[in-house]
Amino acid sequence: MFTPKKIVVATDFSEYADKALKSAVDIAERTNAEVYLVHVVDKIQQCVADYCIDEGTMRNIENQSLSASRDKMQKKVQELSRSRKASISFDVKAGVPYEEILKEQEEKDADLIVIASHGKTGILKHMTGSVADKVVHHARCPVLLVR
Repeated sequence: MFTPKKIVVATDFSEYADKALKSAVDIAERTNAEVYLVHVVDKIQQCVADYCIDEGTMRNIENQSLSASRDKMQKKVQELSRSRKASISFDVKAGVPYEEILKEQEEKDADLIVIASHGKTGILKHMTGSVADKVVHHARCPVLLVR
């Protein structure tokens, strides 16, 4: 039987990601695995069509987004730590979500990635290829896709 020891869980703070996190924590409690929760803030485009924002404003928005995400992650981990017995740590990164999730798996030498099959990104991502789809196709370890 497969017993993971290090589990990377991707979250976008959606209800679907919360279900994936719950599944990962359930597995971690049974196998005594460590859980690494990761959230990736998409890089902000400086220019869209004919409108551009200056570099300073772009960095300020990105920093605010990273800070707010860290606060959300800390609250989520504290909440889980009160009721669950799994070891959970977190990281917030900026970049291309699927690439950063795969990097996290490599850095942590995780043997399982848990990710929701749907996020909060809507129909556009379904047409262009979802984060979950890209993680499944490029991961070097098993991926648990939670509906």
